[in-house]
Amino acid sequence: MEDYDLRIKNLKADVLDAFSKLNLDFTEDQLKLLTAKTKSSDFWNDNLKAQEIMKQIYDDEQRLNPWLKLRDNITELEDWMKTRDVEQDEIIESLLFESEVDYQKIKKQLRFNGPYDGFNTIISIFAGAGGTDAQDWAQMLLRMYVRYAEKHNFKVNMIDQSSGETAGIKSVTFELDGQFVYGLLKNENGVHRLVRLSPFNADNLRQTSFAKVEVLPKIDQAEAIDINDKDLRVDVHRSGGKGGQSVNTTDSAVRITHIPTGIVVSIQNERSQTQNRELAMTILRSKLTQLRIDQHTSDMQEIKGPNMSAEWGNQIRSYVLHPYKQVKDLRTKYETSDVDAILDGDLDTLLDFNLDNIVL
Repeated sequence: MEDYDLRIKNLKADVLDAFSKLNLDFTEDQLKLLTAKTKSSDFWNDNLKAQEIMKQIYDDEQRLNPWLKLRDNITELEDWMKTRDVEQDEIIESLLFESEVDYQKIKKQLRFNGPYDGFNTIISIFAGAGGTDAQDWAQMLLRMYVRYAEKHNFKVNMIDQSSGETAGIKSVTFELDGQFVYGLLKNENGVHRLVRLSPFNADNLRQTSFAKVEVLPKIDQAEAIDINDKDLRVDVHRSGGKGGQSVNTTDSAVRITHIPTGIVVSIQNERSQTQNRELAMTILRSKLTQLRIDQHTSDMQEIKGPNMSAEWGNQIRSYVLHPYKQVKDLRTKYETSDVDAILDGDLDTLLDFNLDNIVL
C-alpha cells in the first residue's frame, strides 16, 4: 500500500520551502493590498496608475496562484488522511499524483530568486564586426528572440531600431513583457558569433560575424533606483527617420547622459518629448541597475562606467552554419546541431541548461 503520509509530508516540505525562497507570503500580502485598492470609488480617477496596479495584480496572480492551489491541495489531502479508508485511496492517489505533477512543472520558478528575475526585460542588439553580414546577423538574432517570445506568449514592444545600409540592422532595442522573462534571458547578455557562407559575398566565402546582446531588467519605477538630477545632462533635438510629421518637425527626441558613468540613452520614437524622456529614464535606470548587478554593489556612488572589455570576439556563444552545423555555448559547453531550431526561437533547452549551470 502506498505510503501517502510520507509523500504528502515531502510535498508539503517542498512547497513550504518554495514559499520561503520565492517570498510568496509577501506576494500574497501585496496582492491582497492591491486588490483592496481596486475597490475604492476613486480607483479609476488616475487611469494610468490604475492600469499599473491592474497589471501588477495580474502578474502577482500568475506567479502566486499555482502555488496557492498546491497549498490548498495539501490541506485537502491532510484532511482526507484524517478519515482515510480503503475506499478513499483512489481519491487520495489521484489528488496527490496531480499535486506532485503540478509541483514538478512549477518548481523551475525556484531558479528565479534573483532580485530582478521576475521583471520584464529590455533587450538591445548591436551589429559588430563583419559589415553587412554582422547587420544581417543582428537581424537574425532579433527574429530568434521575437520567435521565442511568441512561443511563450510574451508581449514584444519595439523601442528603437536602426536599419543597415544594405541589409539587416545596425541596432535594435525592444521590450519583452512576460513572467520571469528577465530571469529566463539574463544569461543571453554578451557577444554572439556566427560562422557561415556569406550571402553578401560574390564568391560565397566563409564569413565570421559578431553581434552584441544586452539584456536589462526593466526598471520603470523612479523610486526603484536613486538618480541625482545633477548627474544628468538632458539634450533635446529633432527626431529623424520614420515616425510621422509630428515626430519629424518637433524637438521631441531626447538624449540623456549619466555623467558619473558616461552612459548615454537616446530615444526618438515616441511623438512627445515627455514620452521619450520617460522611456529614456526607464532604460537608464535599467542600465544602472544592471551595472550594480555586474559590479556587485548596491551603492550608486560606487558604480563605474560600463565594462568595455566585452569586445567583439569575446563571444559567449557560437552559431556555425558551415562547414558543419552547431550551436555551442562557451560558458557551459552546451552543444546542439539543431541550429535551425535555435534560430527559430526554440531556446528552452538551451536556456534551461544555462540557468542550471552558469554561476553569476
